[in-house]
Amino acid sequence: MEEEALIASSQGVSQEFKTLIDSQDLDTLKQLQHTILGRLQDSNAVLCHFNDYSEQCFAEISSDLSTNTRLLKSMKSDLDYIFLKLRSIKAKIKATYPDAFPDDLTIESLDRRPDLEVPK
Repeated sequence: MEEEALIASSQGVSQEFKTLIDSQDLDTLKQLQHTILGRLQDSNAVLCHFNDYSEQCFAEISSDLSTNTRLLKSMKSDLDYIFLKLRSIKAKIKATYPDAFPDDLTIESLDRRPDLEVPK
């Protein structure tokens, strides 16, 4: 008995809600949702294809990247060693021949190149 009354009242409430919403608006809303769903599925397919293509491209060049990375690291360590040696040689020359390298004021007066870092 109590259950039947509850069902009847819930049906009454649902009927009241149905009168608040226009069925044409609901159909338009459903159509828009289907359109959005189709666009999202298309976008998902395009992104999946792009991911597959990117994965394939990365697989093709990953060995080259690792080889070049090792080469660059080796070159950097070689250059660091060379510059360390040059600094050492320059310090020895400067200690032996103090006038071998001009000071900062002399360098500025000798250097007549335009400063490319300063905007005009």
